[in-house]
Amino acid sequence: MRQVTFETTYPPEAAHPLHRQLMGDGPVSRADVLIWGPTADVTTLTWFDGEPAAVNAALGAIDSATGTQLVAADDGTYAFVRQSAYELPDAALEAVADARAAFVPPISFRASGVARFDAVGEPEALAEFYGDLNGAFDTAVVRVREFRRWSEPAGVTDRQREALEAAVAVGYYDVDRSGSVADVAAELDCAPSTAGELLRRAESAVLTAFVGES
Repeated sequence: MRQVTFETTYPPEAAHPLHRQLMGDGPVSRADVLIWGPTADVTTLTWFDGEPAAVNAALGAIDSATGTQLVAADDGTYAFVRQSAYELPDAALEAVADARAAFVPPISFRASGVARFDAVGEPEALAEFYGDLNGAFDTAVVRVREFRRWSEPAGVTDRQREALEAAVAVGYYDVDRSGSVADVAAELDCAPSTAGELLRRAESAVLTAFVGES
């Protein structure tokens, strides 16, 4: 099986109401949907790169939100949001519903209008899904790799794992290093100092776990 990272660019008129809030110059520029359910009427868990007050204001754009709870943590804010509908474009929802693939968190919505997400499945099924979604919205394949099931070191967060994946993708860990922390930051849509901190913490967790297991 393959795991493919996709990036879909939504024009403002087709983007989710919350995503449109991120596309401005406001204090919140990224939302990572960490947990969602199979139906619209379900509580989702999302991480935002902003303070609770700013996140609360952004969530006001979601008409379908029937309840929210905010928790400040991890250089941002977690939001538990109860929704009665997903409010995504019909074409996107249909492509996902028809896909013969599984979608793994997080789904990252960014200020550029891009939504980045991973899908797992057989190559033919993933290619079919890509064709359906790309037929409606500009969609790019960012990365393709073999799907592997293994447990992450307990100390590695989702953001740190994403930083490690970005570092591998840009060549930061090549024997003849071809990528820099700045390249990792560009992949993550964050400052180089933030990318460097994420890498250092992730490397510490991975190496400590490896030495402990050895």
